[in-house]
Amino acid sequence: MTDKTVPQQTLEFAAVTGAHGLNGEVRLKLFGEGADALSLIKNYTAKASGAAFTLKKVRSDGKGGAIARFAEVQNRNDAEKMRGTVLTAPRDVLPQLAEGEYYHTDLMGLDAFTDAGTRVGKVIAVENFGATDIIEIVLEPAPEKGMKTFMVPLTKEAVIEWDSEKLVIAADFAEG
Repeated sequence: MTDKTVPQQTLEFAAVTGAHGLNGEVRLKLFGEGADALSLIKNYTAKASGAAFTLKKVRSDGKGGAIARFAEVQNRNDAEKMRGTVLTAPRDVLPQLAEGEYYHTDLMGLDAFTDAGTRVGKVIAVENFGATDIIEIVLEPAPEKGMKTFMVPLTKEAVIEWDSEKLVIAADFAEG
């Protein structure tokens, strides 16, 4: 019998952009829903070094980022050394989703098809500019001239369905 253990998926939640104050707080660029969502997870790992960090507190900086204090960071010098650190945590620490909800990471990298069955490319980003989430798809193969990507609103009319392997969009929303 072979052990087919699936490796645990880790997600990136924030990156340290610098120190804040003198007491070891750090400024964070957030990759998710905000400081409140970050506070739900207490244990983070540095992506590059594997160092462990225990979140003591976090608050919004009022500019779309956050200010955090970690138990392992005692002063400004320690905080400055963290600059550029990407903080990760295991996927399984995230809260369960309600019907119709999704994590952006679930859509990243999915092959994109039209409802006519034509493969158009791959999902490379999920953005939100205020009204709704927007899926960015890179065209594959890339055209020699013109746009290499296009965006589709994540609405029922545009994105018909998705699963763990593919995303299906209405042909009217496909460019190229």
